[in-house]
Parts: sequence; structure tokens; C-alpha cells
Amino acid sequence: MLLERYRGRRGSKNLQVLLQARAPIGITRNDFEEAFVTLVDRVGLRRPRMNADLAMRGRFFEIDALWERERVAVELDSRGIHGTRKKFESDRLRDRILVAEGWRTMRITWRQLQEEPDEIAVDLRAALYP
Repeated sequence: MLLERYRGRRGSKNLQVLLQARAPIGITRNDFEEAFVTLVDRVGLRRPRMNADLAMRGRFFEIDALWERERVAVELDSRGIHGTRKKFESDRLRDRILVAEGWRTMRITWRQLQEEPDEIAVDLRAALYP
């Protein structure tokens, strides 16, 4: 790693601290996503890429939480954003393509995150470390 090679150089200590921070990879856009990252931290899972772009079959998908190496995609569903017929259809298309390409997809609602965090944690761990 370059940091090891240039240890002691100006700025290397600050960069090391930043790399070791548990900041999400990508940005969170709302309280739902922040609460999800908090759960991930609480149970000791590696943080996902948040709001990650994924190209597949000539299409681009935005995934709320993505563990690319493990091929796990999590969609944080809210009725307000995912309640339209068009969004409902596009979500199902994305899920179908991801599953066909060997990904595991998981949908989590705000209510589930608030009322069943331990069950979500068990399911995430099972999906990430089968």
C-alpha cells in the first residue's frame, strides 16, 4: 500500500486516520439510510457502499446499500419513494436482473428497521457470510 511506502510523509498520518474511519462509502441521503448505517456499525458489519451505481446488462441501477464483493444489494423501501406504479415496476425489474446475475437482494422498510433490527442484523450476516 502506498501509505506504507511513504510512511512519515506530510499528510500520511491524516490520510491513515481517514481510511480507518467508519464513514460510509458514498453518501447517505436521509435518516433512513443513516439509521441503516448505524445498525450495520452496531452489529460490526463492514459498511456498504451507499447509493451506489451498478451497471448490469446495459442498464444502470442505483442501489441503496451495496456490498459488491459479497454480491448483496439492499434496498431501503419507503412508501413515499417506492409507492408509484413506475417505481414499483422498475424495482422489480432490477431485483429480477440482480437475482438472475447471482446477486442476493434484500428489501427493508423503516418499520422493520425500527422494530426488528436484530432480525435484520441476523439476515444481513447470513447474506454477507453464507
